[in-house]
Amino acid sequence: MTAKGQATPTDTEEFDYETAKGELAELVAKLESGQVPLSQAVELWERGERLASQCQQWLDEAKARVAAAAQSADDADEA
Repeated sequence: MTAKGQATPTDTEEFDYETAKGELAELVAKLESGQVPLSQAVELWERGERLASQCQQWLDEAKARVAAAAQSADDADEA
């Protein structure tokens, strides 16, 4: 954590999907409020980009696992 109590830029992998998604939603709300100074808004945006990227990676991995499991089930049914 940084001195301001925010997570460090490289810690997104320490979260699970739900935690990262929740933090991303909070960041979006802060940015949409328009009450954040520009310098902080840029930091929040960058953090949000990292979180979104990590979430997308988790979703892609989950999709691949589901597809592989479905293929295995199809292969087993055909055998």
